Amino acid sequence: MVYVVGLDIGSTYTKAIALDDERKVAGTAVRRTGFKLAQASEAVFEDLLANAKLKREDVIYVGATGYGRYTVPFRHAQITELTAHAQAAVHLFPDTRTILDIGGQDIKAIKVDGEGRVKAFRLNDKCAAGTGAFLEKTARYLGLTTEDIGPYALRSTAPKAISSVCAVFAESEVISHLSNGIPAEDIMMGAMISLGGRAIQLMRRVGLEPGYMLTGGMTRNEAMVKALEQALGASFHVAPNGLGQLNGAYGAAYLGLRRVEKLLAEGKPIPPTAAQQGQADSGKAVRRWSAMAATRKRFEPCDTGTCTTNPAVVMMPKSAKAARSEQASA
Repeated sequence: MVYVVGLDIGSTYTKAIALDDERKVAGTAVRRTGFKLAQASEAVFEDLLANAKLKREDVIYVGATGYGRYTVPFRHAQITELTAHAQAAVHLFPDTRTILDIGGQDIKAIKVDGEGRVKAFRLNDKCAAGTGAFLEKTARYLGLTTEDIGPYALRSTAPKAISSVCAVFAESEVISHLSNGIPAEDIMMGAMISLGGRAIQLMRRVGLEPGYMLTGGMTRNEAMVKALEQALGASFHVAPNGLGQLNGAYGAAYLGLRRVEKLLAEGKPIPPTAAQQGQADSGKAVRRWSAMAATRKRFEPCDTGTCTTNPAVVMMPKSAKAARSEQASA
């Protein structure tokens, strides 16, 4: 049995998924990223192996995506988030043409064709008020956990919209609503409606084409899905069994599996396993480029136009001005 793994190292959560050679999900894992990206990828990979009951040497290919994809030492390939999300979305729902991904630090609107190729995209990463992090921060003000946000907001009877588009002012607005006696559930639902409206505007900028799909952690939030569908006036595809949050990782694994299938069909060598890949990378020296590297050699003038190059001393021809100056002093 062939197994491939996709890792999505996001700003808030790191996700992992394993697919077998029948393109079935063998296991998943999610954990908070933190500030040590390489350690987060290693930890979630170990969680995935335990959940899927696999050994490291069982994994033949690892695709990494997300903003921390270059920090995965045992990866075989790094894949852009746009490509990973697009390929996974069209594979799961072939009629998908417009994707909305709400992440912790940004929102992505992606327009794709029937082959999962990206035709257009827009990112909103300028302000936290337009991201999932804003909802988490609002929840903390209200004394809620991330898992409680959706069920709590669904209790709202009169949502109070957050009009500010700046995260700092939006937080002040939340505090003001609380001090004025607005029920917490109305504030929470209002925050979702505000976020949903900004997200749909981003989708309009790439061009709305029916076949809408929602990805990211917000797929687990029923209230957020409801707010988005009301703002759009149409329904979203949402992958079942929590796969919406793992859409990027799914895309990385799916592309990795296609790569392995192509190699097998062409009779080419199969890539080393994840265990071998990690061992190979561990022996490599880390090369760091320095802006000072080009200026570490000393430059000294030489008397002739042709100069010898010494590793320690690089000789440079004298300029005509310097030569005249020496003749005058002599």
